[in-house]
Amino acid sequence: MRTSQRPRPLPTGRWTVSQRWNDLLFAHWRLPAAHVAHFLPEGLQPDTFQGSAWIGIVPLWMDRFNLRGMPSVPGMHSFPELHFRTYVHDQLTNTPGIYNLSVDIGSLLATAAVRLIFRLPCNWAEMRLNQRTEREFSFYSRRLLVSHPVIFNARYRGLGPTRRLAEIRGGSLEYFFTERYCLFTKNHAGLAMRANIHTVASPLEDAEAEIEQNDLPAALGIQVQDQEPVLHYSRRLAVYVWPSELAAPARRRQRIPVQAMPSN
Repeated sequence: MRTSQRPRPLPTGRWTVSQRWNDLLFAHWRLPAAHVAHFLPEGLQPDTFQGSAWIGIVPLWMDRFNLRGMPSVPGMHSFPELHFRTYVHDQLTNTPGIYNLSVDIGSLLATAAVRLIFRLPCNWAEMRLNQRTEREFSFYSRRLLVSHPVIFNARYRGLGPTRRLAEIRGGSLEYFFTERYCLFTKNHAGLAMRANIHTVASPLEDAEAEIEQNDLPAALGIQVQDQEPVLHYSRRLAVYVWPSELAAPARRRQRIPVQAMPSN
């Protein structure tokens, strides 16, 4: 497992889940931080680059799903996914990470499993990902079991490796998007949870895309129509996930001294 790009050592203990993401488009839009802050649980804040928060939409197809110590799960071999995410840090340690606003999955079984394992806001969706050439793809997603259609429809292509992106340097926008080693979620009580992650990626590439329909931001009341997205492509991304834990210790309820209580 390659770790040379990490700013800190691997977490202690063993990873519990691994998977591989393939043929990813990264489409990003900038937003004022206040526009995403109210989606985050207490203890998390929007992470910013040059004064702006960012949202990202990432279509991909997933394979090589592995729960450590468990046999392979039928129906979890390969399927498309669509991630809608933003970038955050926790207030206690300032650790940067990813926070998914939604994840659409083209498998009902995988949708249920990801909700259970990762506590992510998952939706079952009708999905198609077709490869047109070596680095060109069409992707279609329509969310199922919802009152209003939520559709993402795009064609995208990677433009090939370049010297500029061969080694992403700290302080760049690409580093801000990709070099993150925590996945933040919230539990049923609304408390922030943190899972350490590690990724091993193919070199990032510039990309082109024609996004014909993108309902994901508007479904949450976010407007991005007037912006051209920042686009990148990656061929492969291996992902390793450690067990999740509370991002901050639960606050203890303060006991009120007897003398401070009002008398009748």
